[in-house]
Amino acid sequence: MCTAITKRFSDRYFGRTLDYDRVYPFRPLMTPRYFHHDFRHTAAPDVSFAILGMGMPVDGVPLFFDAVNEKGVYAAGLLFDGNAVYRKPLSGMDNIPSFALIPWLLGHCADLQEVRTALTRINITDTPFREDLPPSPLHWFIGDGETSLVVESLADGIQIHDNPAEILTNNPPFLMQMHYLSRFMSLSPYPAENRLAPEIPLVPDSRGMGTLGLPGDGTSVSRFVRGAFVLHNAEAGGTEEENVGQIFHMMGTVEQVKGCVRLADGGVSFTQYTSCVNASRGIYYYTTYGSRRITAVDMYAADLDGREPICFPLTVGEDILYTPGRVMDGEGVKT
Repeated sequence: MCTAITKRFSDRYFGRTLDYDRVYPFRPLMTPRYFHHDFRHTAAPDVSFAILGMGMPVDGVPLFFDAVNEKGVYAAGLLFDGNAVYRKPLSGMDNIPSFALIPWLLGHCADLQEVRTALTRINITDTPFREDLPPSPLHWFIGDGETSLVVESLADGIQIHDNPAEILTNNPPFLMQMHYLSRFMSLSPYPAENRLAPEIPLVPDSRGMGTLGLPGDGTSVSRFVRGAFVLHNAEAGGTEEENVGQIFHMMGTVEQVKGCVRLADGGVSFTQYTSCVNASRGIYYYTTYGSRRITAVDMYAADLDGREPICFPLTVGEDILYTPGRVMDGEGVKT
């Protein structure tokens, strides 16, 4: 269970949570321009755009969960169990395994229009990465500096949807999520108005009553509504640090606390990491469940023209700042 959003402040930002019961050995990863991607059925170009994101290194290959390229195009795969349908390779198509869709699109495409064009030639295949890593059922959130879209591989083929809500969660399919969102169009960050009976002197008993009815549960559709409300009402900060902090505050409204979402098989789903990407600057920020400290990885601090993938250390363990106390007097604080 995951949530992905995009937001323009001074720059274009992308955020996502990865919520799941199985713990993956994820790391910040980067593939430079001359890294040779293995797309199995389709030849890789000699040179591609550099890609930075979070994923799992397997057999020397980064399996990206989400990422951004050097042109500011970003993508994330979100669990889409029960709806995703992949196919066998087809003649005359770019046959791309589901695990390779993110590096294929981000390696080739400089903007969302190029993504759209590439998708007209793509057949997403059910090819496993290896025998013990079968394809995950996913749909994808993809954007650039201007807008975003959703890609779903369904029983009737690949569907591409413009995403004016600029958010995606899991099930049901995107168009059904948008239909559900319309039920909450009366929500507001402003004080509630007495529309029930204006002649009755009703007095609000709390601030925030314009948000009364905003879903607070952990289901995908509720996170879609809650995330959309926060996304479209959050204020921008004045600095990069304030904007990044604001994205993490927004993502905090859809994060899952360990123990609160339990599965029938005994598993526990929780937010394993939360990320924020400044797509305009190529900086990947993240926190993990065990560390609320924001860690930043700058694409342009690495060698973009290399041939080998780069694996960055993962920040783990809470970083708590203990401050010494001061004895107060009548005038204030003694130093």
